[in-house]
Amino acid sequence: MEKIRLGVIGIGNMGSGHCNNIIEGKVPDMELAAVADLKESRRQWAKENLPESVQIFEDGDSLIDAHCCDAVLVAVPHYDHPRFVIKALENGMHAISEKPAGVYTKQVREMNEAAAKSDKVFAMMFNQRTNHVYRKMKEIVESGEYGQIKRVNWIITDWYRTQAYYNSGGWRATWDGEGGGVLLNQCPHNLDLLQWICGLPVKVQAFCHNGKWHDIEVEDDVTAYLEFANGATGVFVTTTADAPGTNRFEVTLEKAKLVCENDKLTFYVLDVSEREYCYQATEGFSRPDGRFVELETDGLNLQHVGVLRAFAGNILRGEPLVARGEEGINGLMLSNAMHLSSWLERPVTLPVDEDLFLEKLNELRRSSRKKENVQETTFDTSNSYGSKQNG
Repeated sequence: MEKIRLGVIGIGNMGSGHCNNIIEGKVPDMELAAVADLKESRRQWAKENLPESVQIFEDGDSLIDAHCCDAVLVAVPHYDHPRFVIKALENGMHAISEKPAGVYTKQVREMNEAAAKSDKVFAMMFNQRTNHVYRKMKEIVESGEYGQIKRVNWIITDWYRTQAYYNSGGWRATWDGEGGGVLLNQCPHNLDLLQWICGLPVKVQAFCHNGKWHDIEVEDDVTAYLEFANGATGVFVTTTADAPGTNRFEVTLEKAKLVCENDKLTFYVLDVSEREYCYQATEGFSRPDGRFVELETDGLNLQHVGVLRAFAGNILRGEPLVARGEEGINGLMLSNAMHLSSWLERPVTLPVDEDLFLEKLNELRRSSRKKENVQETTFDTSNSYGSKQNG
């Protein structure tokens, strides 16, 4: 096999972007073999914009059943991510899923079990893991050189969305169509990075406000408190209604502090561990000395193209993936914990009670209202923070 024949299931905002990257030659080891979408307007876009050699299907099942691809990329509404991944793997195809891995961990666990039985490659589209800033943060935290984590704070409110955005799709921002709001649509990458760099917390207390700032039934404003196994604490704050918003990720270690803001990473290192200084200092108001340290990174931030190149390289040559598909359950576990905590109005421990979560989710799905006056639109996301991460 010289090139991976890729089929893209779902050619909306994200799927069409992946198609363009491939036909423009940005992923040399891949060629676009097929696409599928339930909407005639999307299929018409494919006829007008993709090479004639690309087969067009009315749904993902037909694409997989045709066996015209070596691998599929799943970019459909969230509930169907696991179903199409499982079907692809069972039909001898490699699979990569857009975020999130699914809506609830019980569903994703079944997908991971199917992957374990398969000899095919399964990956997640966690493109923010390619960002040199986050990779450097992970390297520093995991080195252990600066002690354990004491505190984690992420204010990620740079997700501004208008009502027109939410009106643009019948499935969008509904419990039955999307399964959640800002946590499940905008924040999967942030939640993945948080657990990738800092590990999963063991306890979560969250306050998720549904339709606080928009006419939607899911959460658009979240504040969550986190506790980690070593005693560290954290806060995660997000919304789609702040203008201007903030994207500031802080990790305080015993001997250093990392701050990522506006795509820049600052690193402050203490001369001695704070824990040592606290009990050795003789003055009540003195502080440990330290200094800002300039960090060197490779500067690379290949985003979606980097993930697809790694996916193809793993299939063809056994090269490392950016994110194994099985890892998708971790960030979703954190998202599920936040939702469940808010629904129950109390702290919850991780791993979450998967049966209870699904019970509560299904209650919301049964009461989910059908959208009126849907105005389907494809938005230009080139100037939004979300263009780097989400739709």
